Amino acid sequence: MDTRRLTAAVTQSASVLLDTPATVERALALMAEAARQGVQLLVFSEAYLGGYPKGADFHIYIGARTAQGRAEYELYFNAAITVDGPEIAQLAKAAAQHGMYVVVGIIERDGGTLYCTAVYLGPQGQVLGKHRKLMPTGLERLVWGFGDGSTLQAVDTPFGKLGAVICWENYMPALRMAMYQQRVALYCAPTADDRDSWASTMQHVALEGRCFVLSACQHLRRSQFPEGQMNNRLLDGKAVPPDGALMRGGSLIIDPLGKVLAGPVYNEDALLTAELDMTLIARAQMDFDPVGHYARPDVFSLHVNTAPQRAVTLDAGPAAAPQ
Repeated sequence: MDTRRLTAAVTQSASVLLDTPATVERALALMAEAARQGVQLLVFSEAYLGGYPKGADFHIYIGARTAQGRAEYELYFNAAITVDGPEIAQLAKAAAQHGMYVVVGIIERDGGTLYCTAVYLGPQGQVLGKHRKLMPTGLERLVWGFGDGSTLQAVDTPFGKLGAVICWENYMPALRMAMYQQRVALYCAPTADDRDSWASTMQHVALEGRCFVLSACQHLRRSQFPEGQMNNRLLDGKAVPPDGALMRGGSLIIDPLGKVLAGPVYNEDALLTAELDMTLIARAQMDFDPVGHYARPDVFSLHVNTAPQRAVTLDAGPAAAPQ
């Protein structure tokens, strides 16, 4: 294997919201298509399995909830998955079949809480790790829990470290530094941000981190959203027409010197591929290394708490005295 070269791809496709088995089938088809194109690393969008309910408000307002909103949340909760469940097992099996690394965004169910999570799958069919979104944005905070530092760990690949930073986590400078400190070479950014400004954010991250950035966003139209369920059909205060875009994509791949290798593409489904020259990272670091020769640890320092945060710790207490 030539670890200096990597064929990578990002997907731009819609989930089948509230129909997780159908979304799994769509993901498997995208993996098969990517494999036919020689892809070795495939990145899916934020919340691909479980769905990103763009425009939904769950009828939540300050000081009260509604029965209708709770019923809609139940539908969303039931569409979520677990990392050790059959859906991830199916994708992991396909990753092994295709000899492919996969980063897939999911809505993860853990007890009574949902998390926006990115799962790393390896080419031997193993789950390599996961990252839970630390800071849900806006109304996301009312349906998703907060991740902790225990899932900030990037994973090893023959091509370099692989990690994920989800959507607006990319606007958290300290989180980015925590990833750069791990020498992330393949910086994945699953997102639901389809604005024009997202491309410049991704370009900045690539230049700042001297890493390859792979960002995947859904192309989701209102006609693909379950009719009458969860979506208020208003974006930016305006009604979305029947075939209007709830998310228009904007997926792209960028190299460590800020060159756009693929995308951004809008308002269509796409599988964007690029050939990554991994030797470019060392060349790019000649004049800038954010956690090396361009850092000033005598002036700035960052402490990252990677311990799992638990609400309850069970203590067995002192051992019983011998009888």
